[in-house]
Amino acid sequence: MPVPKRFDRRPPERDLTRINERIRVPEVRLIDETGQQLGVVSRDEALDYARQRDLDLVEVAADARPPVCRVLDYSKYKYEQEQKQKAARKHQQNINVREIKFRPKIAQHDYDTKKNHVERFLKHRDKVKVTIMFRGREVTHPERGEMILNRLADELGDLAIIEQRPTQDGRNMTMMLAPAKA
Repeated sequence: MPVPKRFDRRPPERDLTRINERIRVPEVRLIDETGQQLGVVSRDEALDYARQRDLDLVEVAADARPPVCRVLDYSKYKYEQEQKQKAARKHQQNINVREIKFRPKIAQHDYDTKKNHVERFLKHRDKVKVTIMFRGREVTHPERGEMILNRLADELGDLAIIEQRPTQDGRNMTMMLAPAKA
């Protein structure tokens, strides 16, 4: 349940964009509302120019020498920035890496069940890390593990692409599968 504003003791999120009087440098490179560059002018001249047009002077590039300031409607600018960030988050894909573990002496039914799990993960657009765990003297026969991994990759060839070939690291052999481009 959200905390009512009057009881919320956190400081409000401050907007760090410098506008109008918050700009403290003596000279700025001024860009007008149409995007034309007006050159380097004093801060007071730039503020007067913005006030005459009932707009705000906004610092858009603070690192430049002199800083670049633009004449625009700040609330509209802020809204557009939020919309751009929202669109960027919308198009962003987060990829999960799922892991499934096999043994070198896996029975056929267990293999089929785990293969179905891998299929399901790939259909949900997740990457799958397939691990073969060797115990005891099984580690002396890595070809068995590689055979299982290659068989799995062949059977899932239409759904997956091999992102990382089978590699042995210690007592485990791993292979990374990624969903194929639809």
